[in-house]
Amino acid sequence: MEGPSKVTCMAWAPNNTKFAVCTVDRVVLLYDEQGEKRDKFSTKPVDSKYGKDSYVVKDMAFSPDSTKIAIGQSDNIIFVYRIGEEWGDKKAICNKFVQTSAAVCLLWPSEHAVVYGLVEGKVRLANTQTNKSSTIYGTESCVVSLASNVSGKGLLSGHADGTVVRYFFDDEGSGESQGKLFTHPCPPYALAWAANSIMVGGCDKKVVAYGREGHILQTFDYGRDRTEREFSVAATSPSGQSVVFGSYDRLRVFNWAPRRSAWDEAKPKEIVNLYTITSLAWKKDGSRLCAGTLCGGVELFDCCLRRVIYKNKFEMTYVGLSQVIVRNLSTGTRVVLKSHYGYEIEEVKIMGKDRYLVARTFDTLLLGDLLTNKLSEVPWPGSGGNEKFFFENESVCMIFNAGELSLVEYSNNEILGSVRTEFMNPHLISVRLNERNQRGVEDNKKLAYLIDIKTICIVDLAGGFNLGTISQNSKIDWLELNETGHKLLFRDKKLRLHLYDIDTGTKTTLLNFCSYVQWVPGSDVVVAQNRGNLCIWYSIDSPESITMFPIRGDIVDLERADQKTDVIVTEGVKTVTYTLDEGLIEFGTAIDDGDYDRATAFLETLEMSPETEAMWKTLSKLALKTNQLHIAERCSAALGDVSTLRFLHQTNKIADKVSQELGGDGTVFFQVQARLAMLDKNFKLAEMHYMEQNSIDEAIEMYQELHMWDDCIAVAEAKGHPELDSLRGKHYQWLTETGQDEKAGEVRESEGDFQGAINLYLKAGLPAKAARLAISHADITNNSDTVSRIAASLIKGEFYERAGDLYETIRNNQRALECYCKGGAFRKAVELARLAFPAEVVKLEETWGDYLVQQKQMDAAINHFIEAGCSLKAIEAAIAARQWKKAVHILELQEDSSAVKYYVKIAQYYTSIQDYEVAEQLFVKGGHLKDAIDMYTTAGRWEEAHKLAVECMTEEEVLALYISRAQELERDGKFKEAERLFATVKQPDLAITMYKKNRMFDDVIRLVAKHHPDLLIETRVHLAKELEAESRFSEAEYHFIEAEEWKAAVHMYRVNDMWEEAYRVAKSHGGAGAQKQVAYLWARSLGGEAAFKLLNKFGLLEYAIEFASNNFSFDFAFDLARLSNKEKIPEIHLKHAIFLEDEGKFPEAEVEFITAGKPKEAVLMYIHNKDWPSALRVAEGHNPETVPEILVSQAKFCFEQKDFLKAEAFLLRAQKPELAVKYYKDADLWSDAMRICKEYLPNKLSMLQEEYEEETSKKGIRGVGGLLEQAKEWEQSGEHSRAVECYLKVKDESNAALMEKCWMKAAELSIKFLSADRAEEVIRLVGPQLTKLEKYNAAAELYLNINLIKEAIDVFIEAQEWNKAKRVAKELEPRYEDYVDHKYKEHLKNQGKVDTLVGVDVMAALDMYAERGQWEKCLETASKQNFKILHKYVARYASHLIKVEDAPKALQLYVQHGAPPNPQNFNIYKRLFLDLINLPDTDGPESYRMWADLRNFLLQLCENMSRSAEANSPAHEDFEQMLLIANYYATRSATKGVAQLASLAAKLSVSLLRHTELVPADKAFYEAGLACRAVGWENMAFIFLNHFLDLCDAVDEGTLDALDHSDFLDTDIPFEVPVPSKLCVTDTQREQIRDWVLMVSMDNRLEQVLPRDERNSYEASLVAANTGLHSLPCVLTGYPVLRDKIEFSSVGKVAIKKDWNKFLLATKTTHSSECQDVLKFISHWSGGLPGSGFSFS
Repeated sequence: MEGPSKVTCMAWAPNNTKFAVCTVDRVVLLYDEQGEKRDKFSTKPVDSKYGKDSYVVKDMAFSPDSTKIAIGQSDNIIFVYRIGEEWGDKKAICNKFVQTSAAVCLLWPSEHAVVYGLVEGKVRLANTQTNKSSTIYGTESCVVSLASNVSGKGLLSGHADGTVVRYFFDDEGSGESQGKLFTHPCPPYALAWAANSIMVGGCDKKVVAYGREGHILQTFDYGRDRTEREFSVAATSPSGQSVVFGSYDRLRVFNWAPRRSAWDEAKPKEIVNLYTITSLAWKKDGSRLCAGTLCGGVELFDCCLRRVIYKNKFEMTYVGLSQVIVRNLSTGTRVVLKSHYGYEIEEVKIMGKDRYLVARTFDTLLLGDLLTNKLSEVPWPGSGGNEKFFFENESVCMIFNAGELSLVEYSNNEILGSVRTEFMNPHLISVRLNERNQRGVEDNKKLAYLIDIKTICIVDLAGGFNLGTISQNSKIDWLELNETGHKLLFRDKKLRLHLYDIDTGTKTTLLNFCSYVQWVPGSDVVVAQNRGNLCIWYSIDSPESITMFPIRGDIVDLERADQKTDVIVTEGVKTVTYTLDEGLIEFGTAIDDGDYDRATAFLETLEMSPETEAMWKTLSKLALKTNQLHIAERCSAALGDVSTLRFLHQTNKIADKVSQELGGDGTVFFQVQARLAMLDKNFKLAEMHYMEQNSIDEAIEMYQELHMWDDCIAVAEAKGHPELDSLRGKHYQWLTETGQDEKAGEVRESEGDFQGAINLYLKAGLPAKAARLAISHADITNNSDTVSRIAASLIKGEFYERAGDLYETIRNNQRALECYCKGGAFRKAVELARLAFPAEVVKLEETWGDYLVQQKQMDAAINHFIEAGCSLKAIEAAIAARQWKKAVHILELQEDSSAVKYYVKIAQYYTSIQDYEVAEQLFVKGGHLKDAIDMYTTAGRWEEAHKLAVECMTEEEVLALYISRAQELERDGKFKEAERLFATVKQPDLAITMYKKNRMFDDVIRLVAKHHPDLLIETRVHLAKELEAESRFSEAEYHFIEAEEWKAAVHMYRVNDMWEEAYRVAKSHGGAGAQKQVAYLWARSLGGEAAFKLLNKFGLLEYAIEFASNNFSFDFAFDLARLSNKEKIPEIHLKHAIFLEDEGKFPEAEVEFITAGKPKEAVLMYIHNKDWPSALRVAEGHNPETVPEILVSQAKFCFEQKDFLKAEAFLLRAQKPELAVKYYKDADLWSDAMRICKEYLPNKLSMLQEEYEEETSKKGIRGVGGLLEQAKEWEQSGEHSRAVECYLKVKDESNAALMEKCWMKAAELSIKFLSADRAEEVIRLVGPQLTKLEKYNAAAELYLNINLIKEAIDVFIEAQEWNKAKRVAKELEPRYEDYVDHKYKEHLKNQGKVDTLVGVDVMAALDMYAERGQWEKCLETASKQNFKILHKYVARYASHLIKVEDAPKALQLYVQHGAPPNPQNFNIYKRLFLDLINLPDTDGPESYRMWADLRNFLLQLCENMSRSAEANSPAHEDFEQMLLIANYYATRSATKGVAQLASLAAKLSVSLLRHTELVPADKAFYEAGLACRAVGWENMAFIFLNHFLDLCDAVDEGTLDALDHSDFLDTDIPFEVPVPSKLCVTDTQREQIRDWVLMVSMDNRLEQVLPRDERNSYEASLVAANTGLHSLPCVLTGYPVLRDKIEFSSVGKVAIKKDWNKFLLATKTTHSSECQDVLKFISHWSGGLPGSGFSFS
């Protein structure tokens, strides 16, 4: 449009199908995702009377379901329009929210919640469901922008004052703070909340990235870009990885770089004439970005990083690093794949029949179902990409990796479960996830898998626990859970089909020989095949109810569709379908669905059979559980359960009647519920229902009907029923009528009629109960008739103990004792006897013991026998009771010899439990030593047996015993035991012989290795040969190999024609070479075609041919080559020829060479043997090109024989004159060589002459003379170049004059006759040689002759002829004068002639002085130069002194030479100051001079700086502060020398604490504390010294972070100070301070508070704590000057009057020179002293 007509706002629908744009005319236009306009509607004002121009639309937002749009308007209202799901649906306002100010911006993060910001600063929430709004939070500044995070669970609001506020609906566990986050420098109109930070832009042309808690991460400043304007709007990509900012004609794009954790700016998108961008909207799938402009335009941008076509079926659009859109090219459907963690998606694959999606990031795995659009992202740290995916289950993906199975449910972002299993076959894993709805079960997720091949594990994935483990005897090859996850079918390798009920944990075998099994989909019906039968379980709860049909083929599949289930069976070539009874299947489905009416209707149609009976029972149980009583009644009728039928019929009548009279569900009526409880036999529950309704009579009636009289009377008693007595009478009557005399007796007893009760008990045959009652009541026991009746009944019934009790009660002790003995109640009998018959006790104890032995209670009998003194019986009882220790104990106390026999019995027991030591002792005590030895030998404990035997037998007897015993064991085949015996008596050879005799060679070897290791190999070889002789080849082989004689094993097999074994052994133990050799020998033994086939099988044909040739088996080699490789035949002929040549059979060798096509080899053979005619014959006949070679060889032979003429003739015949020349040269016959060369090789004559010259030059003096003669000849003949070369070749180290002469002659000739270049080359060669001979003038003259000025100068310099060098440079080449001077200076430096160097180069001389450490000489010389040079070396000297830690001397240097304000010196001055104040023990009066010099030096420096360019600079201020500190130090040193000024010294030490950023903190606090303590200021001394100790501890730890500064709050003592490198005190001093502080703190008499002054502030602080006003420091003490003060003429210089006068008085009375110097300094520093009438004269 022309002119401003801005797009006010835009929004994309969450489902990506709609795009809304609102223009300046307040009309909302709706577009599809391709950008085509499809619909529009107009907005409305808050009231029509204001007209359409009364408002503007500020913002809008789509609802999460994309069916509504919220519009925020400037007329203080928000409308919500329903736009529908389809284009053209009617538009209607469904919500309106009137506000108190204009709604500026909108968000719609969740279903019913619209968030908006108002001009008045509030952020509110409107609920579209309740049509109400509420304030989330309020601020004082207008809301200018809103932004939500990627998940929509949090929001940011930007305000006009720059404030940005954060609010979370759900922080998703991030722990991030809420509320005001940060303040931006300008209003944040462009606000974006990305995945990793918050980005803000505004009118200051900056884009700032803030961290999660509001700290600045990055700033992008475009202030210098004149084309840039303010940022008006921002948008975040749906993944949160990119942010776009809109400004004028430009879009700026920022992308998050995860590896650097920083934002990168992409190339900006610039569009001319776009003007200001007013709104931005990013499509929810990230693929499009729309920008609205000031002029009404909407620009659509494609946000694709890249596109990929996958398998020509899918298009993958990467819209961000963490977001990919996958579109099916055939159907057009698409899925937006996005990493919730913002990770970069590395690869995307489509798997599982093009239905399932798998994508990876570096730390997660993304899975999805393209059909259902369900996506998951689960943590998956790098696994190398070795996973295997299985998609057989539609609701879960199975992932196998490194022996672990992981399950991922589509649409769930957590791994459902992980288990360890090695079995990846989907048939061995079954997963069921909520596949059928079950009543009362919300989350049903089960997994069955194999732990090992025989063990199944069932896991509840929802609860994360194990439901069961099934172990099977045979391997499992198939398993599957039913859809509800309650039953598991599995089959093993023996084709047995099993059913496991997970709820009850029971396993049932269903079928044998099962070849096929499957659950029917949508039901719990099982179909299986058993050989020729189709087996169906319609009710799997009754496994015994099976329906079978014969079939001929095999089941291949099961299909269920359209209410029909078919089993597909192949019978030969045809396919047959068997249809299942859908009604029976439907029954199970109806039960699962809870539709019991449908289940009943279905069962009505069936005849009664075991299957239907099981179904009726199941339906009956379920109907009763759900109170469907009519159905339960029908089930009872069908099952023929008449009693239950009648009961339910009556119950239904009651329920129906209640429903008619009262309405509602009659089954909840209390009578109905009570009757159902009765049916369930839960009578207490029924009673409770009755009692709750106060229906006591019904409850009593129920119990009466059931004859539950006890409960009936209990209810009556509890409720105080009037008929209680009648009920009791009825109860008693019923008991007597039914013959329940015992119960009737109990009733009488409870009523107190004891006599009647006894009669009834006796009638019922219960005399014990009657006796109990009689004993407990004395009045009855007094009745002798009753007692005798009871006693008679008890004795008759053999209740002797109870009769004894009764007799004892009536004091008839004799009868009581008899009864107790008869009844075996000996305890009571003994107790009675102790009181009444003491003499009978011992006899009773023995009788009691005998009785217990009869009762087999041996343990109990022991003590009774002991009590009776029957020890032998006690021992026998202990042995019978296996109380062995007790038996031993009793036995040891016996003196009777007859007891010895028991030792053997007990010893035998201890032998049986292998407690041999105890058994041995018992055998020995019993005199059975031989038995002890037998025990040890039987147990194999030969050492103990031997030890025992030695004690009682001679050595020969022991040896004989053991050997005979060993031989017995050998005869019995107990060789190990025999060996042990032989070993015990040290006879290993007998054991070896035994094993050898019994052919037990392994044991022979073992013993030989143990006892005769030196004979082990020999033994193995011997055994192997024995075994070989017995044809036990494999055993022989083993021993040969163990003896490392594998070749013997191979030989053994070869001799016995067992070539396969020989080859195997060679291959295993001999390596590749031996293996090939054996194969070759095998083949040779076969010969012919068999050998060829064998070698071909092993791939050794070429090797065999080669080996045969090399081993002279030429016939075999020829045979193999003819059969396999005819190309090899010539090679074999050649080898045969070489063999014959070596044998001296030259004619045969010649034939073979020629046959091999190698006639040259035959020629060479004859040449080698110097048979020249034969060589020429063969060459001329077969290889003419070798004739010259023969002639050359013959000539060489003649030369060796000194027959030169013949040799020359042969070589010329062979046309090799060059060889003739060579041979003559080698023979030193140069004349003949020259002759031949001149005649036949004239072109090489000159080269030969040069060679001759070179040769002659090498031959000593005669050679030099020859060169000189040759040179003169060349010179005379005009060959000057050659003459020069000859002269240069002359070399005679012993004759320097000759060589000089030759070089000069060469130089002269080259200058006169040769070219300039050649002359220069010669001079450059000769010059250095002359220089070496120290002929400098000659060399220089030569250089000057050819104008080499620089070289001539260098020669003079080397000769140290400096004047000549300067003259040459000056006269011939002035530009080299500086070069000569430089070399001269270097020479002087190297020679150390500094004094001479001063006259030449003073700066170089000064540097040398400095390097040598001659600083006085250096400074003296420098002082004669200028001020600048002097202070350069002063600074260097000072730096040196500081390095060697001599700061006082460096200070004196500046005191002497002054302090220039050079910035390059400032670091030296600062270091000097710091080193001085760090010096230890410098606070006394003896250090005054040093501090005064430092103070004066700094004053001079500050005065110089104030007159220079450094005036008022930061450095100037630093030095002024240092001057103040130096003044305090100097003044303190002065006052310490005067006793009456001790308080001033303490004040100065305290004042120095405010300068601890320069002064070492530990030193300052130490000195201040000591000074305060010295003048009695103990409070301050305690605080300062305590802080000093804290500082020391902090220095030890290396950090001051934990230091407590609470004592110095509201003071000017700094907290942030440098950590001292080392402490200023010794450990002893530190401990003294620690002791003093501890003593004072224990005293509790001091307050740990610094003293305060009239300002209510610390008295030494220059800053008032309450007002912040600064006071001036006293020039004398550093304390703040408040009232009485003395002012100096310099500004800011004041003193405390009292302290000043005190100082003046002390100075006057003591005449202290240091104090006088202080006053002089203050006078100079402060512009003169105030008039005091005092002078120092």
